[in-house]
Amino acid sequence: MRRVIIATNNIHKVKEIKTALNFEGWEFCTLNQAGISSDPDETSDTFLGNSRIKAYAAWDAAYAKYGYPCAVLADDSGLEVDALNGVPGVYSSRYAGMHGEGADKANNLLLLNNLESVPFEQRTGRFVCTLVFLDEDKHETDAYGSVEGKIGFEERGEGGFGYDPLFYPDKYNNEISFAEVSQDEKNLISHRGNALRLLKSLLTN
Repeated sequence: MRRVIIATNNIHKVKEIKTALNFEGWEFCTLNQAGISSDPDETSDTFLGNSRIKAYAAWDAAYAKYGYPCAVLADDSGLEVDALNGVPGVYSSRYAGMHGEGADKANNLLLLNNLESVPFEQRTGRFVCTLVFLDEDKHETDAYGSVEGKIGFEERGEGGFGYDPLFYPDKYNNEISFAEVSQDEKNLISHRGNALRLLKSLLTN
């Protein structure tokens, strides 16, 4: 059994990762499940840089706890809005300055306010995801994924999390938000799904 520690406690991310990287004999666990505390400052101005910060911090923390190396997977993802010059970008999860409960609502409200005068055809953007996988020898494998779409004028749908209720993918002709489809449907085209499929192919070859 190969233990892979996912450098997050976000259950939404964990479920998607487990589904995509269904290698036989792999066991995934969150930081909490591994009994590890790792919350480094994400000081990079790129998604890849922040993914690396989280991956290496978690790898080191796991080694310090167990005395032997474990594989680690970290991701950094967010929303880039063209009309806002790529904002919120790497600050997507803390766009409104909040953490934890209520942050998603606050982030979405701020985004809507900042796009208030922008017509729909100019509300283009994309979700992006960068993954960093460190194996037991600390060899690094990186993968990137994205999905294009537009930002709506109101939240729609009860599924997903984060900006999903405001994001209308091009593949759905900008008519349905990510929060209005099942997790399985979302995984087929999502930024994290695309990055995970690329990572799986890189780790297989």
